[in-house]
Amino acid sequence: MSRAADAVGIGSDEAVLLVGHGSRRERSNESVRELAAGLEARIGVPTDAAFLELAEPAIPDAIDHLAPGVSRLTLVPLSLFAASHVKNDLPLAVNRARDEHPDVRFHGGAHLGIHPAILDLLDDRAAAVEETLGVDRASDDVAVVLCARGSSDPDSNADVHKLARLLYEGRSFARVETAFIGVTEPLLDEALRDVARARPDAVVVLPYMLGDGVLTGRIRDGAGEFDASTPYVAAAAGDPLGTDDRLLDVLADRWQEARTDSVDMSCDTCKYKVELDGYETDEGGARAMLRALTHQQAHADRDAVADEPHAHDAPAAHLAVCTNQTCAADGAPAVLETLRQAVRDAGADVHVTRSSCLDQCGDGPVVAQYPDGVWYGGCEADDAERIVVRRRAPTGS
Repeated sequence: MSRAADAVGIGSDEAVLLVGHGSRRERSNESVRELAAGLEARIGVPTDAAFLELAEPAIPDAIDHLAPGVSRLTLVPLSLFAASHVKNDLPLAVNRARDEHPDVRFHGGAHLGIHPAILDLLDDRAAAVEETLGVDRASDDVAVVLCARGSSDPDSNADVHKLARLLYEGRSFARVETAFIGVTEPLLDEALRDVARARPDAVVVLPYMLGDGVLTGRIRDGAGEFDASTPYVAAAAGDPLGTDDRLLDVLADRWQEARTDSVDMSCDTCKYKVELDGYETDEGGARAMLRALTHQQAHADRDAVADEPHAHDAPAAHLAVCTNQTCAADGAPAVLETLRQAVRDAGADVHVTRSSCLDQCGDGPVVAQYPDGVWYGGCEADDAERIVVRRRAPTGS
């Protein structure tokens, strides 16, 4: 057992569950398992991997496997920032586990977030790109664009900006800007065009991703296209964070915070707690619970449901738009908004909501129509009116 383990008095029947997102690319899932093995060696506590979706074992299965042999189990999310998975899915999994395994003490950890080890890692990733481009930030004007996935959670997006600022502080970069590959703005091409106006000697694009997947490839492609179209500025993209040992420093800290019940999330700006401008319809956490209670009371107060329809009676149809990672990058947010507008324009009895992954990655943006059981793939904003009109058409037309 490591010195760190001795210092905190870890019991012999304690375990850790490192929770990754999950991917259809087994290489990405293996990276999570590799980090779990590294964390076990670092802290001296048995550590397994589990996944939110798309890979096995799922969180409940992993908990069922570990719980009979432990008295304390800590779930640590392998997530860069806090969005719906960290704020909703993981706490729900912990609460369910507490109900199903009352003899085990469960703890839920925080996301990786902003940490000195991550800043140090990003600094090294930038230095590697500088070497490739033949520039030196000490003598050349080197700009950095930190490109993250992008989220529908404003709190998560704000942390990317904070990370970029901290990367700039104390270093010799000409500037460090933030960009996103999808969902929100500024998008990567927009940020690169903005940086180019200052005529730096080079632009280093840093993918703020854990694994080397589809989105990292898009960032590399974007940097390559910019380099080819802007001959007066050299540009290239670096590598993602990967399984660098410095991530273990962050994970060990997050584990220690969780097991001592000292996790401190930025709940004051969480859209699941307060109504932020532009996100009033997004529900989760305390706001979802409040809505559920008022919704339940609305039903309890009604004597004749059939004679007194109200706003949340079941609509004639429900359109679920996948706004998860891949679909979002392909334009799902625009599809979502144009569908909502088309429904309003048509006066249709159709409810349109965002959805997490619908398990049709590669065919997106995906729209699922219920109760008809019709799925639309490769949707664009211009398809919205056609989808709504088709839904309202008589059967057989």
